[in-house]
Amino acid sequence: THAYLGHSAGVDFEREIYVKTNAVETLRAELSAKSYRPKPIAMGTNTDPYQPAERKHKLTRSILEVMLETRHPVMITTKSALILRDLDLLTELAKLGLVKVAISVTSMDHKLSRKMEPRASSPARRLEAIRLLSEAGVPTAIFASPMIPAINDMELERILDAGKAQGALSASMILLRLPGEVRDVFREWLLRHFPDRVRHVLSLVRDTRGGKDYDSRFGTRMTGEGPYATLLRQRFEKARERYELDAKLPSLRTDLFIQPQLESKQMSLF
Repeated sequence: THAYLGHSAGVDFEREIYVKTNAVETLRAELSAKSYRPKPIAMGTNTDPYQPAERKHKLTRSILEVMLETRHPVMITTKSALILRDLDLLTELAKLGLVKVAISVTSMDHKLSRKMEPRASSPARRLEAIRLLSEAGVPTAIFASPMIPAINDMELERILDAGKAQGALSASMILLRLPGEVRDVFREWLLRHFPDRVRHVLSLVRDTRGGKDYDSRFGTRMTGEGPYATLLRQRFEKARERYELDAKLPSLRTDLFIQPQLESKQMSLF
């Protein structure tokens, strides 16, 4: 989306932050429409709802307050332990069957994690978040993503094992994707941190994408194709079964929804 808005997918992604200051009001308006029918809302599919700016703006917390008020189902994916700030709201939503969370863990190696996600929570803090969410009754999954050939793929089983130990109920995985400008950003990152592996890593990536840097076809873009991708998927399935993470998180309820009441802008006659 940053490239779509005319920014670079690299430095600008972390430097130019857009804040939807009217997000809560817009959400209320959407939910109050007579034609609206509740379905789980996914937060974190485009950008992390608990990125550093959330500490100041608290938009995610305000949205969760609306979710609880209206009894609306919500799904959250994040790599930040900041989610624990909202444990009070998440606990109440969980009691009603209205929330489930996925915590992304890319590496158990603190140094590698710093290189991959320098401003994200440490692996230890993410695992602690899984533990505290699980203890509070919030259905939580561990998300091994992205798996990068010859960089962190050897940690797949270790990541799932650690997630299970902290109370995760389910697990998922996504193979590295390099759409658009992200390809060049990734190549620069490799040259900076792993100059001796550049050719090998990019070769393996192309092996999973039919010889290209990226394949956007629905159904394969998350998993890839070819021998390497197949082996990685087999490893994941076996590890998920071994650690009893092969169950799906429970479905969220939609029958409790209460439409919000909007204040009328028209003044009363009396």
